[in-house]
Amino acid sequence: MNPIAQELNEIIKNANPNIYDMLSSKGKNLYFPKGILSQSAEAKEKASKYNATIGIATETGVPMHLPSIMSYINLPPNKSLNYAPSFGIPELRETWQQLMFPKNPSLAEKEISLPVVTNAITHGLSVTGYMWIDEHDVIILPDKIWGNYNLIFTVLHGATIRQYSLFSSKGGFNLSAFEDTLREEALRGKKIAVLLNFPNNPTGYTPTEPEGKKIAEILLDLAEKGTNVLLITDDAYFGLFYDDNSVKESLFAILAGAHPRIMAIKLDGATKENYVWGLRVGFITYGTLLKGNPKDCYDALERKTAGAVRGTISNSPHLSQSIILGSLNSKNYKGEKEEKFTILCNRATRVKEVLANNKYKEAWDVYPFNSGYFMCLRLKKVNAEELRLHLLDQYGVGVISLGNTDIRIAFSCVEKENIQELFDIIFQGIQDLEKVC
Repeated sequence: MNPIAQELNEIIKNANPNIYDMLSSKGKNLYFPKGILSQSAEAKEKASKYNATIGIATETGVPMHLPSIMSYINLPPNKSLNYAPSFGIPELRETWQQLMFPKNPSLAEKEISLPVVTNAITHGLSVTGYMWIDEHDVIILPDKIWGNYNLIFTVLHGATIRQYSLFSSKGGFNLSAFEDTLREEALRGKKIAVLLNFPNNPTGYTPTEPEGKKIAEILLDLAEKGTNVLLITDDAYFGLFYDDNSVKESLFAILAGAHPRIMAIKLDGATKENYVWGLRVGFITYGTLLKGNPKDCYDALERKTAGAVRGTISNSPHLSQSIILGSLNSKNYKGEKEEKFTILCNRATRVKEVLANNKYKEAWDVYPFNSGYFMCLRLKKVNAEELRLHLLDQYGVGVISLGNTDIRIAFSCVEKENIQELFDIIFQGIQDLEKVC
């Protein structure tokens, strides 16, 4: 094992041996190299005459660039074309962390890590896999999931996904299925890995306040009884909550620092929170209960995480990070966010109004939704994939089929005034297929 990795491991062990135990074999071996990057950083700080360390080309001290490229960029070359640190631009990391506190009141007075920048949440999930998931580990997820979890965790990291029913027969979060699955899995070993994705993709559901409190209690009880709990919160659609009853903060905030056997990991994306899907900027933040100075352990975890970033993509784009940082610091930022939220909230409200019509009841059931980009229907009479193809071929309407009975509809990309027509077309498509049968 590399001596730097050993040094980081000792720091983590001293702060909380449970956290060290939860690291994967790769995570224990990860480190941030003190080679070219650290030498270049030192030279950047101290070289007053010539700095011949960075692997970029310069002219008069400025990154070399093509005017045809810069004609599309409204930022200077040093803020757009330079390499960014593997940890992310320091000011962006600090700014994102500070914005987390007012959005998550339960974080008040808690010590959390400085976020490490990733190439959006997909990359963040994979980095989390390198850090914390060994081959054959089990990750607990609901039966309604984003399909990319399978590719990331089972194909790339060799883990096994175990699922529970997301919704109870009464329509809310299925707390009993969640608890039973966790307790059964806890009997198999000393560690369980749980991934919570709220607002949920594909259903657009976020638990109510009582449900969120109970989820936290279940995880805390497992930790109290001696199980190490790796909690991963995929908060891709964070903030897009459309009713008064849902939890308005991440469960990361509730469980970070709650117990020495709980390692809470928050995955964020400016991707959807700030409507910049193609800029690919995300964050990994850690929260747990540590002895001594928490900053020492968090620094060690950040260095391992940055090592995973360095070893996969080197760093997230400087240009994307600079754009996000500029937006976060803009005086117009808050008002702009509120404006876009209102548009999406109005669309979600319109969907609920349209689906309240009794004429649809024989065709489908509506899964609960209160947040995010999506909602789902459970079809009663026709096959989901057959309906999807029929809608495309006959009406030019696209939806996503999920298994045999469910379809996902992204109301986020349908104008409010077109929502009634959209569902009428889906309804007509079902009637068409019924006639054929």
